[in-house]
Amino acid sequence: MKEKILHIFAIFLIAVFVAFIELNHYSRAQEAYQLRSSFKIGRLKYRGGGDWYNDPSAEVNLLKFIQENTNIDVIPVYEFVDIGSDNIFSYPFLFMTGHGNINFNEDEAKRLRTYLENGGFLYADDDYGMDKSFRREIKKVFPDKELVELPFSYGLFHCWFSFPNGVPKTHEHDNKPPQAFGIFHNGRLVVLYTYESNPSDGWADPEVHHDPEEKRQEALRFGTNIIVWALTN
Repeated sequence: MKEKILHIFAIFLIAVFVAFIELNHYSRAQEAYQLRSSFKIGRLKYRGGGDWYNDPSAEVNLLKFIQENTNIDVIPVYEFVDIGSDNIFSYPFLFMTGHGNINFNEDEAKRLRTYLENGGFLYADDDYGMDKSFRREIKKVFPDKELVELPFSYGLFHCWFSFPNGVPKTHEHDNKPPQAFGIFHNGRLVVLYTYESNPSDGWADPEVHHDPEEKRQEALRFGTNIIVWALTN
């Protein structure tokens, strides 16, 4: 009788152990799925000398704002990805900025076009000084397409928060009006380029640029519209 009880107890312990292993495995699988399914922004690292890496707090703050104001599942981290790497295909959304020169070689231009034509989205924000090189290099990516200015009525300006006058002006550069340009593939906006507006500076930590809080909130709201539009169109 005693041996029978011990045998049953041993079976019970084994069952508990197996259940624990399976539960732990399920938990890890769920965590892995969560990491794969949650939205992250990839900061695009490019050659040419421009400071692609500046204001690393920008994406983190934007994603936290999106987390608080939408139902989009995000991971608020700063991650960069080399344009020459296949890792770009792990991000549905790429962000690039900087003050200086950009240079894409032939392979990088083809890779970026493949990424964009297969569901990817690129947001480029001129942080002052990258306009000439960005226009030149994006032409390598899409030699058959033009950057077209988006009208104030375009859906991106109204999809979550309302921007009746188009892209907001966060920083003054050359006393020109802020503009938003796009490149379309099969009717879908695949590249958004903001010029003379610089909303991504408004995403950075307050002590970086010392922008008024209303300007920061405006920039974060506009960034939210970009993400919402990219994910739903």
